[in-house]
Amino acid sequence: MKQLFNYFPNLTETQKRQFEALYGLYLDWNSKINVISRKDIENLYERHVLHSLGIAEIIKFKSNSKILDVGTGGGFPGIPLAIFFPDSKFTLIDSIRKKIKVGQEVSNAIGLKNIELKHLRIQEEKGKFDFVVSRAVMPLDDLVKLTRKNISTNQQNALPNGLICLKGGELGKEIQPFKNIAEIYDLSECFEGEFFETKKVVYVPL
Repeated sequence: MKQLFNYFPNLTETQKRQFEALYGLYLDWNSKINVISRKDIENLYERHVLHSLGIAEIIKFKSNSKILDVGTGGGFPGIPLAIFFPDSKFTLIDSIRKKIKVGQEVSNAIGLKNIELKHLRIQEEKGKFDFVVSRAVMPLDDLVKLTRKNISTNQQNALPNGLICLKGGELGKEIQPFKNIAEIYDLSECFEGEFFETKKVVYVPL
């Protein structure tokens, strides 16, 4: 938690309270509905919250930006991003209802007003968004094909609208079809620790 506040020293008191509440909430809900591996829950802030905020290291969403989190699970990266960008609007979707329930309960408990969680598959989502975000949900090529329809043509951010993914490991083959347009950011340059050594943010304009 201290690590998070060190990296992001300008959080408001409300944001700090919301981030601080996440551990207890996820610990409680995870005991009922397993959305985070049992051995990983103690690393919630590093491996889930801070990891999600890697996206905030490459883009500062403008007010009223609309962001879709595909395959959010229990709310990552969507919930940490919704706390961090209270003036943007986040839609979180997942095909597993019980995971959406956890995300919804956590969101309600910390009083997030800029978030909507829906139980559906990306093929069913018809909305238009400035950006689609995801965390290791499927291969990049598949994600691009499925989410292209959801990218708005109205531009308002410093980066052109598109897809922003949190990825890990060797990405050469996966990135190959997009090598001329994709941008890759190493999170090891933003955050310290072994966990981030292989973690990247991949941005593909659509």
